[in-house]
Parts: sequence; structure tokens; C-alpha cells
Amino acid sequence: MNSNEVDTVKQNIPIFLASASPRRSELLTQAGFTFTVRPSHIQERITEASPDKMAEELAFQKADDVYKALRKEGMTDDFLVIGADTLVYYNGEILGKPKDAQEAFDLLKLLSDRTHQVWTGIAVIERSGGTKQIRIFHERTDVTFYPIPDEDLRAYIATGDCMDKAGAYGIQGPFAVHVREIRGDYNNVVGLPIAKLYQTLRG
Repeated sequence: MNSNEVDTVKQNIPIFLASASPRRSELLTQAGFTFTVRPSHIQERITEASPDKMAEELAFQKADDVYKALRKEGMTDDFLVIGADTLVYYNGEILGKPKDAQEAFDLLKLLSDRTHQVWTGIAVIERSGGTKQIRIFHERTDVTFYPIPDEDLRAYIATGDCMDKAGAYGIQGPFAVHVREIRGDYNNVVGLPIAKLYQTLRG
């Protein structure tokens, strides 16, 4: 589709975001998309081993769950569902959301003065002309932290900003002062590679 068609998608075709993440909603809104938040509540199943395929797999499960729910509810017009899943990956290990303050401290201590990867999988499922079309892709960003003193870690954890985020940090919040370098898409670390999503819709 060309750029005019993308603008039409943004405004006229119903778009559903299969995520409750306020950060993803904010990025879509900033990019000019009109959409409805429709979180998936599916029980995630992981069969892939590599972080790129794992992120894609989880994104597809979320998007497909919402797509099927909308079809079951009787939606027959064209529409589009966006699913996303972001993983923090370091030294062969997926770092999820911390269960408590101690786990948050341990995760951030592990990443201090080191480089890790953030992978976001995106699944776009579109109903167009009565057919189901699926596009799946991913984005990777390398993030390097400065050495972080323990007292700074505890002060950040006390804000509560870390508790709902993979890897126990949010790059767009107070933790930004500890980020030495980013290689790749900043918005990918926030939770949605909005530029690649837009370009994929154009393509």
C-alpha cells in the first residue's frame, strides 16, 4: 500500500491494539493512528528458543486471539489487529518483569555496566476483502548501561516504575540517566518499533 493508503488505514479501517500497555498506546497515538485497545488474555505458550522468534510467537498469539474474538463476535468488515511482545535478553537469558523489589534489584544489578538486547515481536493480522492476512516481524535494539551504584538502584526501585516492565526498567522514565548507549530503535525499547510498523504497513 502507498502512503495515502497508510493514512487511510490510520483513520478509517478499525484498528485494534492487542495490548494494555500505555506506552504502546502512546506511540500509536503520536504516530497518528486511530485505534481501540483490546488486550488479549490468552495463556502464552512458548515453543521457540531464540529471542527474535519467541517475541514474534508471543506477538502472534496475542494478535490472533483478539482477531478470533472479533470474528466470533460477528465482525465481518475489514479490520486490523496489532499484537506486540517485548523481551529483554542478556547472556542467553530472557529477563521478565520482576516479582518484587529484590528481584528488580537483582535484574538491574545484572545489567549494570553491560550491554543487553531488547527484542520486540510484532504481528499484524488484517481482515481484507474477506481474507485473513498475516505479517510478522521483529526489531532488535542493543542497550548499554553505565555502572549503577546500589543506592541509585534502590532509589529507582522505590519509585515503582520498574515493576511492570521487562528487565525491571523503563527507558523513558527516571532510569534514563543510567543509559550509556543505544544502538537501534529507541521506541523499540519503549515497547513498539513504530517506524518499522509504519513502513511494514506501507510495504
